[in-house]
Amino acid sequence: MSQDPSSGEREKREPNDDDLAATFVRESEVVEEALEDGKKVKRRGIYLLPNLFTTSALFSGFFAVVAAINGDFTAASIAIFIAMALDGLDGRVARLTNTQSDFGAEYDSLSDMLSFGVAPGLVSFIWILQDVGKTGWVVAFLYVACAALRLARFNVQIGSVDKKWFIGLPSPSAAAVVAASVWTFHSFDAEAFGFKLWMLFLVGAAGVLMVSNIRYYSFKDIDLKGPVPFVVLLAIVLGFVVISIEPSLMLLLLFGTYVASGPVLAVWRKLRPPHQKS
Repeated sequence: MSQDPSSGEREKREPNDDDLAATFVRESEVVEEALEDGKKVKRRGIYLLPNLFTTSALFSGFFAVVAAINGDFTAASIAIFIAMALDGLDGRVARLTNTQSDFGAEYDSLSDMLSFGVAPGLVSFIWILQDVGKTGWVVAFLYVACAALRLARFNVQIGSVDKKWFIGLPSPSAAAVVAASVWTFHSFDAEAFGFKLWMLFLVGAAGVLMVSNIRYYSFKDIDLKGPVPFVVLLAIVLGFVVISIEPSLMLLLLFGTYVASGPVLAVWRKLRPPHQKS
């Protein structure tokens, strides 16, 4: 019995599963230019470790939104703080392991937009701002839009501003003060008009401060590798103890002080005599 010759040709033309997988991996691969030994080279693939921290921060931001929708505002607030901690680790891990990349920087910005822009805005809106009607969602959107503008401006200013200062309130700090307020006050009478006014002011002010030109200390000039007096470590331990007593209130005071420090220092610089200004 003779075999149809065209059937063998069809089998050759039809790719198997291994070929499809290899093609998908090849065509979806990330390729970016990088400097190695002073020369530009094309590098394939991404670094796993720092992007794993970024993905975890992204998950925490998304979880915060889901928790708020389900009415668990404590979990939502804590998730934002976890995202903040993870966001602080991914960049440091990348620098320590020499795994910085343009892909990682862009991925980090997108993660920050969800964790420190969309999540705090939605958590505060679902908790109390929706009770204010149109004003509530407008203020929540203002916060989200300002977070996006803040992140975009930060990305284009990298390397062109003094590393000792942030220009505008950093988005993680803005998210922290909003999340700490929700965490602290949601167990009280959320129907009180004072809570609604407070959150309207706080969320709106945090958004405006993010896109302002007010300088905030970045703490990037602190040498974490050098020796420090014993009292510094003791102060850090006491700080953890104080925060653990009432985490939501202590975090609100801590980040509230940092948020207020920018405008206070800006006014102080304006009021200083001319001969004292640097």
